[in-house]
Amino acid sequence: MEEQQPRRGWWKSARHVVSPNCDARPSDEVSLLLLHAISLPPGVFNGDAIEALFTNQLATEVHPFFAEIAHLRVSAHLLIRRDGECVQFVDTGQRAWHAGRSCWWDNQQRKWRMALNDFSVGIELEGDDITPYTLAQYNALIEATMWLMKRYPQLDSTRITSHAHVAPLRKTDPGPAFDWAYFHQRLNARTKV
Repeated sequence: MEEQQPRRGWWKSARHVVSPNCDARPSDEVSLLLLHAISLPPGVFNGDAIEALFTNQLATEVHPFFAEIAHLRVSAHLLIRRDGECVQFVDTGQRAWHAGRSCWWDNQQRKWRMALNDFSVGIELEGDDITPYTLAQYNALIEATMWLMKRYPQLDSTRITSHAHVAPLRKTDPGPAFDWAYFHQRLNARTKV
């Protein structure tokens, strides 16, 4: 389902596909950017299965793996495809269901925090642990991050982490294929301009 009228937290550079898998944030705080990776089925890129999963329309007969996950009610704010296309599923002012059971040390508040969906934005990169991410994806991720940091002053380059970091016993994404040094170098160059 395409959305024609962007609302407050909808990025104009993204294609909008509304996910029902979201709800209201308990406060206006957005202070964490959480990076993920997804491919459906695993290791397969460029299909429509990710959008189907995030909109509860995944066809279980298409692939055996889909039957295992079709019951999940998950989403992310943004998906960045291999070609750099951005798809937004949830208004950034709302809580997307992406982090699951996780915890994160908030260095500014000097405490461990749980319920990360309450105050984070989730960005899915179409990828896996072993396939290098594309230049187009890094470019789009930088643009999305800049947009988010402009919208949410609490968000800065020190408040960006991975799903693997906040749920290390459950998750590995975005995996060793994601070049954190390159991402931060590019982001820092843009924020200093």
